Amino acid sequence: MADVFRRRCGRLAVSVMKMSHIDEKGNARMVDVSSKEATSRRAIASGSIKLGRNASAAIDDDEVPKGDVFSTARIGAISAVKRTWESIPLCHPLRIGGVEIEFNKDGNTICATCTVKGVESTGFEMEALTGVTTALLIIYDMTKALDRGMEIGEVRLIRKSGGKSGEYKWQG
Repeated sequence: MADVFRRRCGRLAVSVMKMSHIDEKGNARMVDVSSKEATSRRAIASGSIKLGRNASAAIDDDEVPKGDVFSTARIGAISAVKRTWESIPLCHPLRIGGVEIEFNKDGNTICATCTVKGVESTGFEMEALTGVTTALLIIYDMTKALDRGMEIGEVRLIRKSGGKSGEYKWQG
């Protein structure tokens, strides 16, 4: 597989070989974090969903046939955060210290933010991204009977802190 990758990707294979999730043969691997110090870490991700008028009005009037959209999305997102390692192949199972999911509805757009924190030897970026995308997917699922033309987007890591690489803040 690694030889096929090198033949097809040429120079790209050289830069990929320097990534921590790729071994010297070009194979994917799970990074060994067993010797890393556990530090206080936090990651914040956000994203949005643009609703149609029907879905937006049903949420505003608390008349979504499937129930309370925000409570369901919050619980589903928290569950997804805790199980990120099961769906993202190279993620480590982490001890989650806390998860916060916030929603802000402005007109027909809902912005979701997921904050994940804890004390670990690796970061919570993938958990925060998983949480926010799951929340948005649940909103879509709960309102799709009212409007299938919704658009999920602008999913990004907003901030992360802790660990060897230190602080990151999205500059957009």
